[in-house]
Amino acid sequence: MLFCLTASHRNTEFDVLDRISRVSETTGADLVAAHPFVRGAVVLSTCNRFEAYLELDEPLAAPGALAREAVLDALARSIGTDAALVRDSAEAFTGDAVVQHLFSVSSGLESMVVGEEEITGQVQRALRDARTAGTTSPALEQAFQRAAHATREVRAKADMGAAGRSLARLALDLAESRISDWSDVPVLLVGTGSYAATTIAALQARGATDVRVYSATGRAQRFAARYGVHAESDLREAIRAARLVITCTARYVITPEDVVDDSVRRLLVDLGLPRNIDPAVGDLDGVDLLDLELIGRHASLPELGAGAHEVVGSAVATFTAERDAAPAIVAVRSHIQAALAAELGKLRDDGSDARTETALRHLAGVLSHTPSVRAREFAAAGRLDEFEAALEMVFGVEVARTPAARLHGLSAC
Repeated sequence: MLFCLTASHRNTEFDVLDRISRVSETTGADLVAAHPFVRGAVVLSTCNRFEAYLELDEPLAAPGALAREAVLDALARSIGTDAALVRDSAEAFTGDAVVQHLFSVSSGLESMVVGEEEITGQVQRALRDARTAGTTSPALEQAFQRAAHATREVRAKADMGAAGRSLARLALDLAESRISDWSDVPVLLVGTGSYAATTIAALQARGATDVRVYSATGRAQRFAARYGVHAESDLREAIRAARLVITCTARYVITPEDVVDDSVRRLLVDLGLPRNIDPAVGDLDGVDLLDLELIGRHASLPELGAGAHEVVGSAVATFTAERDAAPAIVAVRSHIQAALAAELGKLRDDGSDARTETALRHLAGVLSHTPSVRAREFAAAGRLDEFEAALEMVFGVEVARTPAARLHGLSAC
């Protein structure tokens, strides 16, 4: 059974998500270490969501409740009473809805800005981080890898990528009312991650020519050379010279002390979670602060290109059919391979040449192909039991089924 618990960014306060994101790096490892029934965990934390996907051992009594409480308990130890807010806003799903949710998230269908481009990379980075931490599992690997494949299908078949959707572009759209000529605006970018690259592209598309970058990690020079901008080494001086400051980093928080209180009016845009700009900065004279909470209020929900949700649904159906059909396919192929091995043993005793063995192996592959295809087709149609009964009746092959691994997710989006 699959399980997912979701708290949407539409009903979870950004301050709560902000605090959760500060502790999310160890959540996966904490869950695996603290709960023997958790076989693997992948944690996804972005600017508007926190998600923990778990693979659980079977058999379990009330697996959904166990998974839900495990993640909430792990969060409660770090964020205290905020866990109760997540608990109150959570919505539960079971079965293949977990895969549906993951594929939709990866494709940008669940984002604040529907169809945003950055989320796909963030989903795959969450998987890589889990690998590094040693908390992933085969079932999680398969689901996340297929999520990337589903996203590529959505981009190819639905009109999403062409729209160039991203939080950075939406923020710049909102800044348009304050900026009449982008070529005349000194811009400072704080951070050198994937959002920074997207932001530079959006700035240059609007005609911005004076773009500078600062990084607390010392990567500004290399980043600036790559994207044709200028590097800054002193943050306060860089802010003093800028009229538009955009932050997208997890390494630094701009405080009121970093911003010179003078006669120059500045717009500061915070794309980070955790917050990159102290909310008190917005109280300074001459400063307008645009953060994710405000951006979220203006995020439009346009109709996506035809078929986006249908493409995701088809990808989920394919994934679940292949998963369900796998034991039957293994049984068919094992049966054919056993017969092949027996015949090859006889031929070798008779001194057959390599060409005969190659031909028989090819024939075994051909014989395996059609039953494998049919197994997936019957699984997709909900008739897998008929296929398995036919295998036993015609070939005497019994499908060995182990309890299916359970993939569970807890998400605050």
